[in-house]
Amino acid sequence: MSQRFAASTLNMEDAIRERYSRGAAQQEANLCCPTQYDPKLLSAIPAEVLERDYGCGDPTRYLRRGETVLDLGSGAGKVCFIASQIVGQSGNVIGIDMNDDMLAVARRNAPVIAERVGYANVSFKKGRIQDLRLDLAALDTWLEFNPVRCCADLEQLERQKEMIREYQPLVSDESVDVVVSNCVLNLVKSEDKRQLFSEIFRVLRRGGRSVISDIVSDEEVPDQLQRDPELWSGCISGALREDKFLQAFEDAGFYGITVLSRQAEPWRTVTGIEFRSTTVVAYKGKEGPCLDQKQAVIYRGPFEEVRDDDGHVLRRGVRVAVCEKTFGIYSQEPYRQHFDFVEPLVKPPLEEAAPFPCSKGMVRDPRETKGQDYRLTTEARPCCEPDEECC
Repeated sequence: MSQRFAASTLNMEDAIRERYSRGAAQQEANLCCPTQYDPKLLSAIPAEVLERDYGCGDPTRYLRRGETVLDLGSGAGKVCFIASQIVGQSGNVIGIDMNDDMLAVARRNAPVIAERVGYANVSFKKGRIQDLRLDLAALDTWLEFNPVRCCADLEQLERQKEMIREYQPLVSDESVDVVVSNCVLNLVKSEDKRQLFSEIFRVLRRGGRSVISDIVSDEEVPDQLQRDPELWSGCISGALREDKFLQAFEDAGFYGITVLSRQAEPWRTVTGIEFRSTTVVAYKGKEGPCLDQKQAVIYRGPFEEVRDDDGHVLRRGVRVAVCEKTFGIYSQEPYRQHFDFVEPLVKPPLEEAAPFPCSKGMVRDPRETKGQDYRLTTEARPCCEPDEECC
């Protein structure tokens, strides 16, 4: 361990701030692993930003035009500037970082990129990603006129922080379409990680998603590594075990959690523990009542049976009854390619729909969707594959 970080009692956040401040001043090759990006999108970004990229993946490739994107731990702004070109002039990108030096790099380059692409849709804010209500710039301004000199001042500071969270939140509830992050969640202290995932969930709109690239481990990281500030600030010892990384999304309320990419070979191995990059997408929107509109889904396979995040058991080829909410969820990514959808011949109005017992996993009788008195007889029609012409 270097002399700079020899003291095991050194605050992890101070270690991160110091190391990334050095990374803002000059390129530091050992901060996270190299990633390939679309060269067309990089061409508009100044070298000062590109040289200070410390990510481990590319969550921007999963963005769409017109979306509002929040980048956690935006650093010098590279992910934000790539995202701004993908979402276009109708979209919006917000970068959050706590490091003043990194924010300075990002802010002075934002006008340059806006001129090159023809519009300005990126802003940068100061905050901790595990506390997205607290605007640190607003708090800094308040502290200029209200320095903390005694315990009474400290109590006043805590009250002011709560006032900012409530009345001037850095990021409001349900205000963004996509939360992205690139090799930053592992830097958050272990005791704050649950709050971090809850904050990601809070700021997303219903139907929104998080796309997170981060470093994960194949084994639990032992305490002695977690106490090493150099390994922590280097994206190593704060990594979650890969199954617990996925579980953290589930615990926060997300569904449809999917590994989009997983590095085959480890980026680093420390005392036999492998650390690698992974990118995960997770969706928000399974909250709300379950109402019966007589809909059903048929799982196509390839597995004989699967169970979803709400406990629905789906057997291959079986017409399973689902509520209106679940039917809508399955009709979208990442599920829709796995199902056939059965709508009722006459759909009950939603305001008249009865509560649906989602947990029972019932089979939907075809007569429930067609109607008990359905007696139609038709002539044969051509059997063609979708999008194919028939003879």
